[in-house]
Amino acid sequence: MLPITPVILSGGSGSRLWPSSRSMYPKQFLKLVSDNTMLQETVLRLGGLANLSDPVVVANNEHRFLVAEQLSTCGLGHTKIILEPAARNTAPAIALAAMALGADPDTVMLVLPADHIIEDQDAFYNAIELGRSQAELGKLVTFGIVPSSPQTGYGYIHAGREGPSGVFEVNEFVEKPDSAKAKRYVEDGCYSWNSGIFMFRPSVYLDELKLNHPEIISVCEQSLSSASEDLDFIRVDESCFKECPSNSIDYAVMEHTQNAVVLPVSIGWNDIGSWSALWEQLDKDRDGNVLKGDVLVDGVSNSLIISDKKLIAGVGVENVILVETDDSILLVNKNRVQDVKSIVNRLVETNRPESQLHRKVYRPWGFYDSIENAEGFQVKRLVVYPGAQLSLQMHHHRAEHWVVVKGTAEVINGDDKMLLRINESTYIPIGATHSLGNPGKVNLEIIEVQSGDYLGEDDIVRYEDRYGRA
Repeated sequence: MLPITPVILSGGSGSRLWPSSRSMYPKQFLKLVSDNTMLQETVLRLGGLANLSDPVVVANNEHRFLVAEQLSTCGLGHTKIILEPAARNTAPAIALAAMALGADPDTVMLVLPADHIIEDQDAFYNAIELGRSQAELGKLVTFGIVPSSPQTGYGYIHAGREGPSGVFEVNEFVEKPDSAKAKRYVEDGCYSWNSGIFMFRPSVYLDELKLNHPEIISVCEQSLSSASEDLDFIRVDESCFKECPSNSIDYAVMEHTQNAVVLPVSIGWNDIGSWSALWEQLDKDRDGNVLKGDVLVDGVSNSLIISDKKLIAGVGVENVILVETDDSILLVNKNRVQDVKSIVNRLVETNRPESQLHRKVYRPWGFYDSIENAEGFQVKRLVVYPGAQLSLQMHHHRAEHWVVVKGTAEVINGDDKMLLRINESTYIPIGATHSLGNPGKVNLEIIEVQSGDYLGEDDIVRYEDRYGRA
């Protein structure tokens, strides 16, 4: 029995779960169904598999510290994390992972999205063991979810002739259908939802990709050969990888190979691809509501209402999604949740920060919360973890005033080095080199007042940074 190397794809943006999910903090890093994030749930469920190797994670470069921190809390402090400098879909991402494994003939890759739910763990383990046996024989295995209803939000896999051990040949991969087609697919009985879960040997996948899309292989090889290693990260060469064609594994490999098989399974799978999918997943009250946070309702039914900060009161509505975050509110009919992406697209087109960032922004040293923002000034609350430190930096356009409200701050301000305690402060003029660290055992909290003619986060010139940021 060959060992399994999980390859976790963590590059998605989860735009249909806006405003909770944003491009800089997408749904795989959110605690949607438990006290663990979606990424952590994906990692932790692997513990029941036999003969398991350490996972490989392929992630967006911008998410690297989120991935590392969340894996560390699962006891995986030295996981190999491959950083994509640009999104190029699943075929190149999986190729990078296969190449990083050295096309090892003595392992089987289990490719998993980082943001899915699987409720029936035993059925999942049984399916993986069957998939492993097929992958050892040189098959490229995809796991199809036996449909429980005619969903239009999923792609489908059309199964062909049945082979040994309950697997089927793959006839075709079908894009998300309309309602009529989805109903026909379910009634036909030969279609399953495309889960995005695959198993194969690295060398088999790379051979098939080279046969059908040699340009992807070439770019990935060059990108990886020029990669640099930093902490647990493998930084793929940016200029090279951006030349890679964007393609999914479905279209680049699985539709062309003669070795693809589909294993239809019922494992309690849900990709939480929309707010209605989350509503379906969570426990409901007697009126069919999911209420989270400070919520009061009267005459409300079949709805999902989430409050992050404020009291939400609802009266006499049904079939709605209402989600409040610290800077945005979403209100949508439950039958229109797939259209939330169109709102996100409009935010992107108009360069609105709400498409990318929450008010609270996480950094490798801690996080900051933008309390107030107006013309010419900005107020932030900074929390610096014990032992962490911001980069040695300067700004061309803004001055900063720091006031310590908790803990002890180790400050560099120009030529001065100092320790600041509660209620002590320092002023950093425009152009002054400065740094902030936490030498203590508790979180350091700072109120930062910025003033200047430009307050963007890109007005930072870093001279030294322990986290390897440019």
